[in-house]
Amino acid sequence: MHPVTKVLLLGSPLVHGMDEVFPPQPAPAQRLVLAVGTHNFTIADGLRADKLYENALERAPFLKEKVFKEGRWGISHTRVPTESRPGHVALIAGFYEDVSAVTKGWKTNPVNFDSVFNQSRHTWSFGSPDILPMFAYGASDPNKVEMFMYEAEDEDFADDDASKLDTWVFDHFEQLFSNAKTNATLDKMLRSDKIVFFLHLLGLDTNGHGFRPYSEKYLSNIGIVDSGLKEVERLIENFYKDGKTAYVVTSDHGMSNRGRCSIHVGNHGDGDPQNTETPLIAWGAGISKPDTDSPSGHDDYSISWRLNSLQRNDVNQADIAPLMSSIIGVAFPKNSVGKLPIPYLKNTDRYKAEAMYANSKGILAQYLIKASKKAKTELVLKPYSPLLNYTDILNTIEEDIERGEYEKAESLSSMLIDLSIEGLRYYQTYDWLLLRTIVSLGYLGWIAYSVLFIIHTYYSSISTSQKENPLGNHFQTQLGQLLIFAGLSGMLFYKESPVSYYAYSIFPIYFWGEVLKQIGFVQTLLSGTFDRNRLQSYGYTGLYLASLELLVLSYFYRELLTVYLLLMGLVWPLTMKVEFRNRHIHLINFWRLLSATTCVFTLLPVELEENITLILFGGYFIIASALVALLVVPRYINASLPFDYDKKASASQLKIVWFQILIILTSLIVTYHTSKSLEAKKGLPVVNAVTSWIILASSILIPIFDRVSQKQHYLYRVVIIYLSFAPIFILLSVSYETLFYFFYSMTVFTWLMIEQQLFFYDTKEFNGVAYTEVPTLAEAKNRTLRPTDMRIASFFLFFINMAFFGTGNMASLASFTISSVYRFTTLFNPFLMAALIILKLLIPFFLLSSTLSLLSRCLELPPFSLFLLVLSTTDIMTLNFFFLVTDSGSWLEIGTTISHFVMSSSFIVFQILLFSASHLLVGGVLIPKKSGLKLE
Repeated sequence: MHPVTKVLLLGSPLVHGMDEVFPPQPAPAQRLVLAVGTHNFTIADGLRADKLYENALERAPFLKEKVFKEGRWGISHTRVPTESRPGHVALIAGFYEDVSAVTKGWKTNPVNFDSVFNQSRHTWSFGSPDILPMFAYGASDPNKVEMFMYEAEDEDFADDDASKLDTWVFDHFEQLFSNAKTNATLDKMLRSDKIVFFLHLLGLDTNGHGFRPYSEKYLSNIGIVDSGLKEVERLIENFYKDGKTAYVVTSDHGMSNRGRCSIHVGNHGDGDPQNTETPLIAWGAGISKPDTDSPSGHDDYSISWRLNSLQRNDVNQADIAPLMSSIIGVAFPKNSVGKLPIPYLKNTDRYKAEAMYANSKGILAQYLIKASKKAKTELVLKPYSPLLNYTDILNTIEEDIERGEYEKAESLSSMLIDLSIEGLRYYQTYDWLLLRTIVSLGYLGWIAYSVLFIIHTYYSSISTSQKENPLGNHFQTQLGQLLIFAGLSGMLFYKESPVSYYAYSIFPIYFWGEVLKQIGFVQTLLSGTFDRNRLQSYGYTGLYLASLELLVLSYFYRELLTVYLLLMGLVWPLTMKVEFRNRHIHLINFWRLLSATTCVFTLLPVELEENITLILFGGYFIIASALVALLVVPRYINASLPFDYDKKASASQLKIVWFQILIILTSLIVTYHTSKSLEAKKGLPVVNAVTSWIILASSILIPIFDRVSQKQHYLYRVVIIYLSFAPIFILLSVSYETLFYFFYSMTVFTWLMIEQQLFFYDTKEFNGVAYTEVPTLAEAKNRTLRPTDMRIASFFLFFINMAFFGTGNMASLASFTISSVYRFTTLFNPFLMAALIILKLLIPFFLLSSTLSLLSRCLELPPFSLFLLVLSTTDIMTLNFFFLVTDSGSWLEIGTTISHFVMSSSFIVFQILLFSASHLLVGGVLIPKKSGLKLE
């Protein structure tokens, strides 16, 4: 997560100095025999509510009996990201985890937190090595949470049936009780109170990913889980024979029809019931019986499940943690912000009121600690007014309980919880205005400074006298910078602000100081008459800014990229001189055709089902383009290179192209064969996997080693780079992505050709010289920027966005199916799989960045000029996204605004890396000053 976003939206969940808050005692699951009260907490990973509940739970007869006769049911509303780790943290710790944990693969705790497991006397956990350790390692006593885990290699998405993971859990759970017969210590521990059994059932999730949640594998896996839970209950009841066990069945997240949970809200965590609504079924000691007297709570989503005769009791996912704490009588997790779901509790009215009161005191304690810390760091604190009289609220609740007005006490406790959570947010966001101001000034300062630098260094219409205009007073400016930073640092020190705040404050102070040093130059720019050149510059600037705003909108409505590309294809040629259009009519028509074709991809759905036919078609198109290049490029090169150039040097390039075609054919064969093998449930063949990795390595190495071998014509370089990445893209595709790669590449390369020809034509017209056909190599000199170069920067940014959203939503890795990596590996490895998906996403950027590098050379621009122009102005988009960031509204809105700001604010670093990569890929190439090509 971007550091600014993290400061704006998130607070640390760790609560220091807070006393434990317990629910009323004795615990309902302990009853008379206090020492043997047990609690069984069962999770089915990736279990969708609709798939379990539909047709009155016909796929799960055991759970159906519990819902209709013994317990309560409802929907647990999850939050995004609907991924395993944050879902489990919400369930077991009662708070919604900082999403920065994704940088550690949702495995290692980014901060310490309390949990029901940590509060228990002992917890036995069974299941995945991806989930269990985070609660064991985060416990105050490492021996408190005992783990039984299978090997990570067992999580194979290509496995014929992943339900064996669930069977493993049930078998080892049974083995635990079997061992107790001969192990007196274990038997004693099992018979103590306040203990938890955690069964992490990953088979549903794995089968859903591998075969989709509507598949027979997934649906039958529900039956396996149902049978396993029936056996678990039989073992428990036979062992204890006291009826003091409670059972909770739920899920950490749902799953879309594509077989995915959401890594980010930008795609699947958007409130779709498939992902964010999971089943919750509870029965046993301390759990209420079914409510059939006044069934309610149903909506259009659940009305077809044939459960209308039963009350539906919905909760937020974090509410389950205080429910478990109350049932077994352990302290509420110190981080918990969950609200106790009273309808699930079977107890006296007084107990329920006291439990709700204790729940509210735990969350209020978090608020009071936060408020106390903030009061110590503020000269003038504006307190959260609704809780100024919190002691009166507490006294009123206690009085209501004593008077027997339990419903009133519950209602007031619920209100206190809501106010406490709002108060926590109030103090967590207390410094937002200050931080937003500092960051905004920093972005504006950078934009102003970099634009002035570009104008001063590269812009042609600025005279020498203007550039030499005296600058501002350096000493006064530097003194002012030091005084402002000292004052701001003193305030931040008193506020005990994090170190990052000091770093943020440096940027606006430095950049605005540099702008003030150039105040004389700025005054010169703003003075003078509005001649034709100035009006033209203002016109292009206005159009450029408008295009940036359109690109901002395209982050929310990717279909706008279709409109943008159509305008580029249809309107741009109309702005060209008639003579130029007539001379290059076929090239321009090809551009129009490609624009009209490529723009279709941003209208296609990002939810891709595997279609091997489309992959093969895309591969055939790529091979066909390579064969055309073998025929056409040598003829063009012979016409464009000087007569003293050794044309035999291109022979080695032809061999490389033929070798690349062979690699592409191999990748198509591997893709087809692997797809059929996985479809037949035979897994990923070892030979195919090894071949895929060899292809990936060779495809990356070819352009690098070919670059250092010899100088070559830039068209050969374009072809080799294009064909080098094609096999990797094919191996990582599941549908129309290979077609996108072909059309996107052709569109970008055609743009390069048109811009080069336009430059030749404009240079001839600008210098008033003949439009010579004599080919020469580009001389070692550079021109300065012109207003028309803003069009090139605008087109480049468009193609960046097209690469972002052409085959998915770059803001969400979840919009790219995990099955795209199955030609390389099917074993669950989040970092490796994410790396392969990211590599696939970066390939269009490598092509585009290489094209921009070549374009700068073709147009005789200084190497960094176009790059700096793009870099300095894209933060205008970043400022848009910065002010659009929100932590309220739907999860789609929250996650989308965060993703877009992070993407845009990371663009500078991203572009620097791309520029470096393009320099490595392009290397030294020969670029003719005049192509001599009759492309018409």
